[in-house]
Amino acid sequence: MLERTRRKNRTEITFVLAAGHPAGEVSVVGDFNDWRPGAHPMAERPDGTRAVTVTLPVNERHGFRYLAHGGRWLDEDGADGHDGRNSLLHT
Repeated sequence: MLERTRRKNRTEITFVLAAGHPAGEVSVVGDFNDWRPGAHPMAERPDGTRAVTVTLPVNERHGFRYLAHGGRWLDEDGADGHDGRNSLLHT
């Protein structure tokens, strides 16, 4: 799930995964962090979900995926679109 908070000249995107799925560490990897694994690790929230917030300029399109423990890649069903390889979001 993607949660968005629009500011004057930026958008805060919070990437959220359900509690316990997938097991182990997960990070958000995308063109906004040069596809670097671990650059944006997801942290557990009090309700058990995991999340990380990334601040991006408005009116941009970004590709991203989740990278789980063991090199497993996951897509975001609630993304703004998919290009056949990546989930997409529009700020």
